Amino acid sequence: MTDTDVPGGFEPLSRKSPLTEPWEPLYAKKTDKAVIIGLRLAKPHTNGRGLIHGGLIAALSDNAMGYSCAQATNWTTSFVTVSLSVDFVGSAEIGQWLAIESDVIKTGKTICFAQSLIKADDVVIARASGTFRVVQKKG
Repeated sequence: MTDTDVPGGFEPLSRKSPLTEPWEPLYAKKTDKAVIIGLRLAKPHTNGRGLIHGGLIAALSDNAMGYSCAQATNWTTSFVTVSLSVDFVGSAEIGQWLAIESDVIKTGKTICFAQSLIKADDVVIARASGTFRVVQKKG
């Protein structure tokens, strides 16, 4: 993948996890209100029919909303998922740019609510909402 395959403002995602490692490279773009996760869709992101897998959408939406909640609290707390809901309204194929654009609805002392739109080449293919429990960072 070349830099021209990645839209402006996106940089390699700095937070890695064993779950998302096979999906690399992943990218992030920070805005004032959210962390957008993006990637160029490839074969490892697909189901048996060659379309983007719903599990990838769910997992990356969960990440993007959780990161956005953390950013809303200046990264002073951590979050764990309490509930996650995803509605699929379209599909995507290999080669498209996938972006998960989140919006933090409300952050409190114990809980954060967020939602996201999942877009393939700027066309909405899913929406997600999540509730996250605040977990104080250790140390």
